[in-house]
Amino acid sequence: MNIGQKLRNLRKIKDLTQEELAERTDLSKGYISQIESGQSSPSMESFLHILEVLGTSPELFFKEKPKEKVLYPKAEQAIYDEYDEGYILNWPINRSNDFEMEPLLITLRPNTAYKSFKPSESDTFIYCLEGTLTLTLGEATYIAHEGDALYFKAEEKHQLSNTTELYAKAMIVATASYL
Repeated sequence: MNIGQKLRNLRKIKDLTQEELAERTDLSKGYISQIESGQSSPSMESFLHILEVLGTSPELFFKEKPKEKVLYPKAEQAIYDEYDEGYILNWPINRSNDFEMEPLLITLRPNTAYKSFKPSESDTFIYCLEGTLTLTLGEATYIAHEGDALYFKAEEKHQLSNTTELYAKAMIVATASYL
């Protein structure tokens, strides 16, 4: 870990110049510059004071963030064929409950519906990949064909269905884990 670089990054996040940090810590601008460039190491007292001014603790400063996972291979995806219910669920990110968004690929067999959802504060995006989907949102009904998108606040009871004789497939992304 490059302590000087990390201090520089924190200072910039706090939108402070070296001079402003120096004034608030009773250190010189040149000394702050030397610490950030790795040419000098602060005393424990100066280091703790710098951290305090930057709004962090030693524990948070030295805590290493785990490397963020970016790629989720197909082999790690969770697929559930709910044959009796009439749909297939494909969770491209099998631990999506840990995130703000929850993606889902759903295939609806002919003349079936996905479960009905109670109102929530979630934002929901649905992209029709294949076939025709019907969204019932409160008292309103919306028909989406291949290539159409639906976007709504889930503040009313809602349900996605396929009222045709053909399969329908959609990508759903919601900001709450209620799918």
